[in-house]
Amino acid sequence: MSESLHYVCPHCHTTNRIAKEQLGNQPDCGSCHQPLITGEPLALDDSSFTKHIGRSQLPVVVDFWAPWCGPCRMMAPAFAQAAQQLAGQAQLAKLDTEAYPLPAAPLGIRSIPTMVIFKEGKELARVSGAMPAGEIVRWVQSVI
Repeated sequence: MSESLHYVCPHCHTTNRIAKEQLGNQPDCGSCHQPLITGEPLALDDSSFTKHIGRSQLPVVVDFWAPWCGPCRMMAPAFAQAAQQLAGQAQLAKLDTEAYPLPAAPLGIRSIPTMVIFKEGKELARVSGAMPAGEIVRWVQSVI
C-alpha cells in the first residue's frame, strides 16, 4: 500500500490526499481540478495561512515580507526560482505581513524577510535575511 499525504490546493485551499509517489506526476485537485504542484510561490492570507500550515503534510516554507521592504523585493525572484526547484518537495508561500499581520504576530516575526519552514503545523526552522535561490534550496533541503 502506498503512503499518502495531505496537500492543500494552492487554488481553492481544499485539502487533498495524494499518494506520495504521485507528487512528481502533476496531480490535480479533487475539488477544483487545477494542478496541485505549480512550482510557484503561493500568496497566503489569514485564513489560507492557517489551512496550509495546519493541514499540509508536505513542508511549507513561508516568506514573511512586506511591499515596502527593499531586501524582500530583491529576494522575490530568488524565492520564485527556489519554488520551481523545490516543487514536489515543499510548497513555498509568501505572507505580506503588512496586509496580514495576524499570522506573523504569535510567531514573533520581528524582521523581514524571514523564512519559516512548517510541517504539519509545527515550525521546523527559520532564517532571517535575503538569500539567493541556491541558498534557499540548500537550507530547505537540509531541514526537510
